[in-house]
Amino acid sequence: MKSPVSVSERRAVRERPTRWWLETLERRRVRQSEERLDLATRDAWQTDEERRAAHKFFNAAFRAEESGLRQAHDLAADVAAFDPELSEVLRLYGDEEGWHRELLTEFLGAIGGKVEPMGRVTRSFYALYGRAKRMETIVLTNLMFETIGSTTYRMALRNVEQPAARKMLTILTRDESFHVPLNVHFLRNVLSRTPRAARLRLKLVYHALFVSLVLLPLASRPKAKAFDRLSTLELSRGYAKMLAGLFEREPDLGLNPPRWLLALLGIRREELGDEAVGATSLEAAEQAADRDRIEVRAL
Repeated sequence: MKSPVSVSERRAVRERPTRWWLETLERRRVRQSEERLDLATRDAWQTDEERRAAHKFFNAAFRAEESGLRQAHDLAADVAAFDPELSEVLRLYGDEEGWHRELLTEFLGAIGGKVEPMGRVTRSFYALYGRAKRMETIVLTNLMFETIGSTTYRMALRNVEQPAARKMLTILTRDESFHVPLNVHFLRNVLSRTPRAARLRLKLVYHALFVSLVLLPLASRPKAKAFDRLSTLELSRGYAKMLAGLFEREPDLGLNPPRWLLALLGIRREELGDEAVGATSLEAAEQAADRDRIEVRAL
């Protein structure tokens, strides 16, 4: 009788090697320069309050992409010493974040805004992120930031009607479906070289980040709610569900979500394996590898 397949064996079947990520990113780069924003309908806002909130929303997105670009390129330089192929993947991933930054700069200008400094809370988050020195901490933080970014974009797509804004959201949502599992690949590679003591310390970082990110909508809602029309509670629940589902799906990472917080938000364990959570899986990344073929769905 054939023995059951273990989780680790299933992981070995599902995990894509670094070479696959590299070749896919190289193909995506070729098509990237051909994509343009259609800003012809940029003035179709229901109210000026909505437009100002959109500016705050996409300014925050710009800062996230800017941070992702910098950290990816810094990590690429560090990783080059022991894994040149993974280093090149990090560099190309950073380039995609840089491309998003260029699109967001264009979009912000088109809606009558410009890139502005971050708010106090967001600035504090990125300041802490920027001070991280351990590679495993940097990669974990970036993965979790990518996950909440993906969640925000997908949830906003439910409500946003302005055509140019929907196009910008669609591009970001589509690419984060690829970037989240790519960052899982980064984290898995880094953890393979991380001592046990550092992995125990990483669990503490993970729980602190999880709680902090779930509380982040308390700061963002006064600025962006008129644009995305998402309440504090529904966005916090969305963050918690997607973050928890991500690590439930990747048990070999050894990072278990805080059950007390999920219970407090009314999130059941069976919700962590649904279709919405699966949108940031390796299978989703395979589908998102070709930007022209992926179907973007709101969350």
